[in-house]
Amino acid sequence: MFEHFTERAQGTVVFAQQEALDLHHRYIGTEHLLLGLLRDGTSVGYVALGRLGVRLDDVRSEVVRLVGEGPSGTPDKTDAEALRVLGIDLDEVRRRTEEVFGEGALEKAVPVRRGGRRRACGPSVGQIPFTRRAKKVLELALREAKALRHDYIGTEHILLGLVSEREGLAARMLAERSASDERVRTVVSQLLSGN
Repeated sequence: MFEHFTERAQGTVVFAQQEALDLHHRYIGTEHLLLGLLRDGTSVGYVALGRLGVRLDDVRSEVVRLVGEGPSGTPDKTDAEALRVLGIDLDEVRRRTEEVFGEGALEKAVPVRRGGRRRACGPSVGQIPFTRRAKKVLELALREAKALRHDYIGTEHILLGLVSEREGLAARMLAERSASDERVRTVVSQLLSGN
């Protein structure tokens, strides 16, 4: 499916992955796709969200408030020192692990279930898998593109997929900001017609 994504839509997915990494989440959810759209700065999806009053910093703050930040995966100096007192040298553990399993083995994401609600499943970007809802959003983006008779999937289609999915965190956050399915479709339609 990604071969039909425009360069900006692909960039949105890359930005979503970066948002997940920055928040130490081990999955890409609908909230990360929304953050990815808001990071572009020039795409149709970004402009539509701007017209609707949806801003990156506000959404990111709300994601942190609602979902939290995951564990960093990297022990801080206090943790490392506490382990060293017990005779555990983290640098040596890392060296031996990479010697056996390959470089970067400790950084590979493991699909997790968070709060019994999120389940990671393919496709994945790098080592971070999409949640079931995020995957559905991308499938809905394809449907939205087909419904508009477009032979590509752009950021506008990802945005339309987010609002048509209706149950994910991104759809709920958009609805709370009065960016309903109908309003989003109206703004996207205006943008696509040059208004």
